[in-house]
Amino acid sequence: MSGPTRLFDCIDIHIKDAPSRTMLAGKEFNEWKEYSTVEVSEIVNKLSSGLLYAGISPGDFTEEGRDKVAVISKNRPEWVMLDLAVQKVGAILIPVYPTVSETDLEFILRDAGVKIIFVNDQGLFEKISHIKANLPKLKEVISFEKINGVKHWKEMLLPLTENILGEIKNISDKIKYEDLATIIYTSGTTGTPKGVMLSHKNILSNVLDSMPCFPPGENFKALSFLPLNHIFERMISFLYLFRGTSIFFAESMEAIPQNLKEVAPDMFTTVPRLLEKVYEKIMQKGQELTGMKKKLFFWAHGLASMYEINKNQGLFYNIQLAIANKLIFNKWREALGGKIICIISGGAACQVRLIRIFTAAKIPIMEGYGLTETSPVISVNRFQEEGRMFGTVGPLINNVEVKIADDGEILCKGPNIMMGYYKHPELTAEAMEGEWFKTGDIGTFADGKFLKITDRKKEIFKTSGGKYVAPVAIENKMKESNLIENIMVVGAGEKFVTALIVPAFPSLKVWCTENNIDCSHNEQIVGNPLVHDLYSKEIEKYNQFFNHVEQIKKFELLPHEWSVDTGEMTPKLSLRRKVVLEKNKDIIRKIYS
Repeated sequence: MSGPTRLFDCIDIHIKDAPSRTMLAGKEFNEWKEYSTVEVSEIVNKLSSGLLYAGISPGDFTEEGRDKVAVISKNRPEWVMLDLAVQKVGAILIPVYPTVSETDLEFILRDAGVKIIFVNDQGLFEKISHIKANLPKLKEVISFEKINGVKHWKEMLLPLTENILGEIKNISDKIKYEDLATIIYTSGTTGTPKGVMLSHKNILSNVLDSMPCFPPGENFKALSFLPLNHIFERMISFLYLFRGTSIFFAESMEAIPQNLKEVAPDMFTTVPRLLEKVYEKIMQKGQELTGMKKKLFFWAHGLASMYEINKNQGLFYNIQLAIANKLIFNKWREALGGKIICIISGGAACQVRLIRIFTAAKIPIMEGYGLTETSPVISVNRFQEEGRMFGTVGPLINNVEVKIADDGEILCKGPNIMMGYYKHPELTAEAMEGEWFKTGDIGTFADGKFLKITDRKKEIFKTSGGKYVAPVAIENKMKESNLIENIMVVGAGEKFVTALIVPAFPSLKVWCTENNIDCSHNEQIVGNPLVHDLYSKEIEKYNQFFNHVEQIKKFELLPHEWSVDTGEMTPKLSLRRKVVLEKNKDIIRKIYS
């Protein structure tokens, strides 16, 4: 094939035409440190040299034979440089979520036979120290931050002689398009993590086939904060690298608002939960306004709620929306840095209402769909408006095929389908139907072109009356309420559907204050009969969108948020249903008794 054939080819593509362009950037001592293409190239080669010296090699070039290097770290330029260096010496990078439990961490490192692990800081070094004795193959722990008595990553940057450069070139020249590039262990909403093997072909084809969906133009800047160890952010990062978009890594989740102002990015990726939080903050500020400012805010919000895509809504509406954009929504765009062209959303279903409102505010949301096993993109709403449709995950990308099975399951075929699960051919066979990968999602096509996800196959449940209920659609509709932070619909094998609800406490506390209700403790709030009545009315408002069987008949308000740290959410902020059910089994029993 002509053009790039390995992920690390992104460096050579730009080294001739844009050697001084910022490729990667991160905060060091409160200042942005920018790395040009030439600097990245040099550091990657020096790190490749250090890895070879440390005994890391491609072995016999088979999946089992290649050495494995792990990384457990927040997003930073060094993460990407390590990824490229490991690839160039023919080894395999195993990325791990920083929030992973010690049990899963030990399983992953042992299963993959990791020789060296790079950690972000002292806290993650200690996490490894607790389990190191159980990992005989793990030879070395190296840190990105300086830690006493631990090898610093810069000590791995060895001088470049002609011999070393020749050896790196000799190895990298042997790496083929079809070769394994990485093993990504799934976050495990169910059971033990599985190692998804992705080749250069899988990820690179996905990068090149997704590229036409993005805004045209050059010298863009992107802010990166979704974990790089997830295929969504990793693949998008390679898309940035191949098209010459500068990647600035956010310092932390808390620092995102400040980093947006400093970097003024043209685009970033997000998961719906983070987008919901941005929207909730905007709405909270709107509630705090008074007089004419408050009236204007909610007038503009009302207009945006009626926005339609690919449809002229008349001169009067267009003039009003233009005024709303000048007076109100320009402040929303300023809060995102002032230059945002689009936001790419994935990882879970995004509320249509949010996409509609942000799009009306000149912040297009490109919602896409895919899985780790599909490298990940299957479909995405295009930057070009005719390639977008609210309520769908967009048209398929080039070279990817989808067919809908008899039971509604989405089956996918293409160069993006994984090589298989590491060491588990039986699980690979289970996931495939011939050449077609079984996604586990239920879907359909709108207008014969736009893919629409209706639910997760394994999350659909049956009531005792034998009726099927798809919880995700109900949950997403209920989350349109500014009083609901999170919700899980329950009712498998029961007579009726119920829900566990985490209130949006900031909005709820504003209402409590206005109604003279003590809101000093969450437990008191959720136990208050007036609050319960408020939520009953809210549930009724959204119940009308569903048939009798799907409607929520009873609910329980919970006093604490669900999070990654407390175990109810996966690192990409999807619900861990089993955990929520287990933690709240007494409450559920009480509801049904």
